[in-house]
Amino acid sequence: MFESVLVANRGEIARRVFRTCRELGIRTVAIYTALDADAPHVRDADEAVEVASYLDADAVVAAAAEAGAEAVHPGYGFLSERAEFARAVAKAGLTWVGPTPEVIEQMGRKDAAREIAVAAGVPVVPRGEDSPYPLLVKAAAGGGGKGMRIVRSPEELDEARAAAAREALSAFGDETLLIEKYVERGRHIEVQVFGDTHGNVIHLFERDCSVQRRHQKVIEEAPAPTLTDEQRNLVLTSAVALARQVDYTGAGTVEFLLDEASGEAYFLEMNTRLQVEHPVTEEAVRIDGSAADLVALQLRVAAGEPLGIAQDDVRIDGHAIEVRVYAEDAFEGFLPQAGRTSIVRWPESARVEHALESEQVVSTAYDPMLAKVIVHGADREEARTAMVKALDATAVLGLTTNTGFLRVLAASDAFRDAEIDTAWLDRNEVPAPDPEVPRALVAWVSAMLSAASDTTTPFRADGWRLAGSPAPTVVELDRSVTVDRPSGGVDDHLVRQISAADHVLVAIVDGVRHWAAINVQPGLAEIVHQGHRFDFSPPDRVAGAAAHHSDGAVEAKMPGTVIDVRVQVGDQVEEGQVLGVMEAMKMEVSLKAPFAGTVTVVGASSGSQVPLGAELFVVEPTDA
Repeated sequence: MFESVLVANRGEIARRVFRTCRELGIRTVAIYTALDADAPHVRDADEAVEVASYLDADAVVAAAAEAGAEAVHPGYGFLSERAEFARAVAKAGLTWVGPTPEVIEQMGRKDAAREIAVAAGVPVVPRGEDSPYPLLVKAAAGGGGKGMRIVRSPEELDEARAAAAREALSAFGDETLLIEKYVERGRHIEVQVFGDTHGNVIHLFERDCSVQRRHQKVIEEAPAPTLTDEQRNLVLTSAVALARQVDYTGAGTVEFLLDEASGEAYFLEMNTRLQVEHPVTEEAVRIDGSAADLVALQLRVAAGEPLGIAQDDVRIDGHAIEVRVYAEDAFEGFLPQAGRTSIVRWPESARVEHALESEQVVSTAYDPMLAKVIVHGADREEARTAMVKALDATAVLGLTTNTGFLRVLAASDAFRDAEIDTAWLDRNEVPAPDPEVPRALVAWVSAMLSAASDTTTPFRADGWRLAGSPAPTVVELDRSVTVDRPSGGVDDHLVRQISAADHVLVAIVDGVRHWAAINVQPGLAEIVHQGHRFDFSPPDRVAGAAAHHSDGAVEAKMPGTVIDVRVQVGDQVEEGQVLGVMEAMKMEVSLKAPFAGTVTVVGASSGSQVPLGAELFVVEPTDA
């Protein structure tokens, strides 16, 4: 086994790999940029080396050599599926923790992988020229939903191809596209495979990743809840056959699309790395009776050891579910969010893979995924219930995340009954959480604070006012408070009992127990309830961030980069016409005319970095 390993990544995946390395007695080396100098993954490592960019392959290899690392683990994203990086690692005399560069090249391109799948006898998605609309335009290189567009009519094809090609070129340096049949109602099934250098290939069963938005996975689970025995056997045997076809080594994931209408399963792609969702497999799979550790298996295979596992040694034990916590406002168009957290609390009842702490800055420079919450149960319903409980106890204050959205999904009848397919979120609106209870809790705390006159109470007053009451400031508490009727005019049926500790409230509202995290200070009143963040701060505090300029203004709804400007001052535009495109956290957002009229302002050029609320275009209506 290696004595030292460098992880060519950041955030939660770097911390995850470091954890296994520590358990195996391996010295760990982190890399970091100036922006990440104080990041949790840097503190977790035994040694850390600064690089200009996580994408600078030469700098990363040099960092490994400088630190005396013997092997490089790429994590996922960044350089993990770059064959040239794997070659550079080997050329430097280091061990690459992953498949060979040749296999990365073959399977990293969807067009080449498709041909290999056909040769292995694996079913593939029909080509677009053989299918009616809708079609799916997707990048031949890369994955993760980048460079992918659904096309429902011939009129949409040119725009979709241009956008997909531009996004693919930016993300993968390759604008080659594939056009295939689009399965309207499908399930995304993927199989975890492992191969070693001794010719052994096994699977570790399958995962269902059908809960997606814009082809990005939101919730994953193992095993897949809707597969028939025949379908499960097909995807498992096909995945192993494909891995054998290319002499695969290390951890890999073979992805399939199950057409719910026909029951057919089609090969989509193979990811030649560890997946974001690997923890659900670790939680649901037992190898010879013990919990699976996929990172440990990766390291052993890379060190030349045989897997030492027969297929019969691998068993499913219960059910596991994982959700991805993103820095985005799910109830405002899923817009990426950036800023500084104030309070961060993760559930103690779940496995949490994260690199987010209190008072940490989240920028748009990297992927918006902040954490993964994973639970396990004896069966799917027990796991689902555990996930709802875990999300109830998750709180990120100071920054909006999708946690409340995840909680609504996990608690929904559609998820409970396993009815969500890959396009379900495109067809259905997830209801935003009701602000009634959190508003009542904030008002009650405010009233209690305003009534406090000595230091024996858990609250104290200050000068700010909410609905006429002096401003509350929540302080650290170590005891419970029981009240018959809260002071300050709040109805006693709203809050009957409350306990608090370090910004955490546990209250009974209308006979129902609620957990919330709250931060109320001068000019600030925010609360997280059932995972969702509500900001009840005074309007003048938040108005400046995205001030309304005019009825025809098109503003930046997130900080990011303008990548395309399509109009000039004086141009006549139609309602809904794309004026420009901006990008933040790897997501493109089209900026469209609010109505037909004349462009009177173009406030940014291609390549410009713009803040939240920046006025980018102004359209004067035709009838003005």
